[in-house]
Amino acid sequence: MPKPYPKEFREDVVRVARNREPGVTLEQVAADFGVHPASLTKWIRRTEAEENAESGPVVGSGPARGESAELAEARKRIRLLEQENEVLRRAAAYLSQSGWGTACPSGLRRSCAA
Repeated sequence: MPKPYPKEFREDVVRVARNREPGVTLEQVAADFGVHPASLTKWIRRTEAEENAESGPVVGSGPARGESAELAEARKRIRLLEQENEVLRRAAAYLSQSGWGTACPSGLRRSCAA
């Protein structure tokens, strides 16, 4: 039986999948992380079920119309920042695996010698 993915990894993949751009499919997100699309769909459903169980219905707690536009803009900005963060995280992982940052650039030899 295959080893299950760590909880943090599953949460990250679900977060990226939920905040994806309109043209990006779940299959593309799953392929980016190396998981099966059915697994990702199951993780999303499980997360939504847990969130619905935690937050019961609250009467009269909806945002006002002016606040909803501001909230939508804030969510859009958060989604963009999370995607940028994901790109930087992947780039850092790639560069650390390739050993890119270990050699001293020719223009900075004095600072590397110290």
